[in-house]
Amino acid sequence: MEVFVFDLLPYSEHLDHLRVNGELPWPLPKKYFKAEVAARTYEEHLSAWEEMETLGYDGVVFNEHHTSPYGLMNSPNLLAAAASQRTKRLKLAMYGNLLPIHDPLRLAEELAMLDCMSNGRIISGLARGIPREYDVFNVNPRESRARFEEAWDIIEHAWTDEVFSYEGQFWQYKDAALWPRPLQQPHPPVWVPVTSSKETIEWAARHNFPITPGLTNHPGVREDIIRYYAKHLKQNGYKITPNHLIISVDAYVADSKEQAFKEAGPYWHYFYTTLFSHGNITETSLQSKIQYVSSSAHDYLRPEHRALMSFDREDFRGLTMEQLRRRVEDMPWGSPDEVRDRIIDVMNHAGANTVLLNLNRGAMPHEMFVNQLRRFAREVLPALKAHNITSVPVAESVVGE
Repeated sequence: MEVFVFDLLPYSEHLDHLRVNGELPWPLPKKYFKAEVAARTYEEHLSAWEEMETLGYDGVVFNEHHTSPYGLMNSPNLLAAAASQRTKRLKLAMYGNLLPIHDPLRLAEELAMLDCMSNGRIISGLARGIPREYDVFNVNPRESRARFEEAWDIIEHAWTDEVFSYEGQFWQYKDAALWPRPLQQPHPPVWVPVTSSKETIEWAARHNFPITPGLTNHPGVREDIIRYYAKHLKQNGYKITPNHLIISVDAYVADSKEQAFKEAGPYWHYFYTTLFSHGNITETSLQSKIQYVSSSAHDYLRPEHRALMSFDREDFRGLTMEQLRRRVEDMPWGSPDEVRDRIIDVMNHAGANTVLLNLNRGAMPHEMFVNQLRRFAREVLPALKAHNITSVPVAESVVGE
């Protein structure tokens, strides 16, 4: 399988001492920002990505978020440009550019530049973002999905047409011919992050784009998403394969489960309690109220799984270390053998041939992150790369219908 490292690049100084009534203030004023910390953070992560290449990882995954220490990747394209000049083989996955809040022609140009600059190593992830970004950029969240789909239509035309004009609901262009064009033809691979909304799953299936099936560790929810995706792939004339699925996994290698929790637990705890919901609404009911998601977005899930999609902010802000300890029991944290076996079990169950590793939640110190990259590469990575998955078992009933 292919092994990527997902890097949110959080602001590296912890800010949990600023929490008021359990919440990091929003917006977080300039007085709390230290430019020297940000400068150091960027350099540390760039050097880590360089080392990922020498250690044998297949790629690094970038993310776009705004106005929060949750992640300093306001422009994943800028960071990919820097990484493209410091690496030669590592794939660079934008996961992804937030289509609804940007000019899609400009994104098409930047990604084409990146593909040429990296000698064809770009993976273009397409994402909608989170409600916080719509507030900041003054974009109506009710327009999110329509903007997303129109933006991709424009990008595809820009990448593939000799010359194109476009009259859309949100953007209009006349006689545009893209220079440069992507090195990969007809365009770079496209991945789509899917939390759980059926509309995104259906859209990805229409275009035969690989997905990340959910940001949950619950195997039943992931099964529902994969089956629904396989069904719609089939309706559009495609057949699901292990290369259609990318699975996100939190992992940490130590001598034991207890040591893993002791070392990494505080950083994961900081991520969930302080960073994850900063300035954002995670509750599906509230997202539905502002029409960011539809009221029927989860009606394909089995009834017993729908409640798992509530994502109440208090579940994150109020997470205790003891609750986290219980979660870790079922996660690939611990000895190299346990981490290897748990990841392979997850990938076999999902029928996925690409894994995204989260090795650095919550801004752990640079040396700790790099040591984890090295240990994982030495003691777990070879077994994962040697393990090839050839079928998607949870979708067999759909494919065989």
